[in-house]
Parts: sequence; C-alpha cells; structure tokens
Amino acid sequence: MIETERLILREYTWQDLDAIYEILSDPETMRHYPKPFDKEQARNWIAWNLHNYGEYGFGLWAVILKETGELIGDCGITLQDIDGERLPEIGYHIHKKYWRHGLGSEAAKAVRDWAFANTRYDWLYSYMKYTNVGSYATAIAIGMKKVKEYPDEKNGISYAYAMTREEWEDRKQ
Repeated sequence: MIETERLILREYTWQDLDAIYEILSDPETMRHYPKPFDKEQARNWIAWNLHNYGEYGFGLWAVILKETGELIGDCGITLQDIDGERLPEIGYHIHKKYWRHGLGSEAAKAVRDWAFANTRYDWLYSYMKYTNVGSYATAIAIGMKKVKEYPDEKNGISYAYAMTREEWEDRKQ
C-alpha cells in the first residue's frame, strides 16, 4: 500500500470491479483507447493486474480517495511494449469527475518514488497516444521529459516520456 496526502494506492480486489468498470467503460475517459471497455474487459483488467502482482511484485493499483474511501482510478507500474522494447511504464486512469485536481499527478509521483526505491529500473516511462494531452501533462508534472515519438499500430503515433533514476535522485535533493 502506498499513501499520499489525499490518496491510498492498494492492490485491486474483485470487489473493485464495478468501480473500475464505471471508469474504463466511459467513452470520454477512454477516448484515447480503441474503445471503452465492456464488463468482461474490466474483469480481465483486474485479473491481469492480480497476475502482475504475483509475477513482478507490482501492477496498476487501485487509487482510493482518502476523504471518501471511493475508488477513483488506478495507477502503477506495468511492463509495456514501447517502440519494440519491453519497458517499465507508469500508467494511470482517473475518474473524469476528478480530472484537473492534481490527483493523477499525486498518484503518479507516489508510484514513481515507489518504483525507484523498490526496483532496479534506471528508467521509468509513460507512453500515450499523441492526442492524449492530459496523460503527457501528468508525465511532465512528475518530472518526465519527452524522449520519443514513434509510429504505433495501436495509437497511430505514440509519445514516450521518461525519467532516469539519476534525475529522480537530483530532484529529491
């Protein structure tokens, strides 16, 4: 479990299905994905993360708003194909009613700090469809810089943002 000023990040449970389905099935939230998720895809999303916890010791974690106990999204580390390389990526989805409150950045910063403190990765990435301004704004807010723009079958064009362990250590001082 990771705790910030306003959030708790914890492993998914099956009881989270309805809450994450509400987020991942929303057309506005998922406009940068091929399509919103149906209930089975949301179920598979949780199963994939449960597998990742066992396999890697991390995955996307449920983001809980401390004030209400509500699941408002997810954020964590997954291994993703970024321009043909399998790389550690900080990913995030926040319920649209909580956009522009700094909660995505707060969660992503906590995940960044956890990953550099608890893994051996010297680089952390976030990648997104080139039209996903909110996603790359979050990457920039946590100290990442754009390192690549590349053609991507899924997104047409993707942007990759990254931060090194050294950059993270310099920011801490």
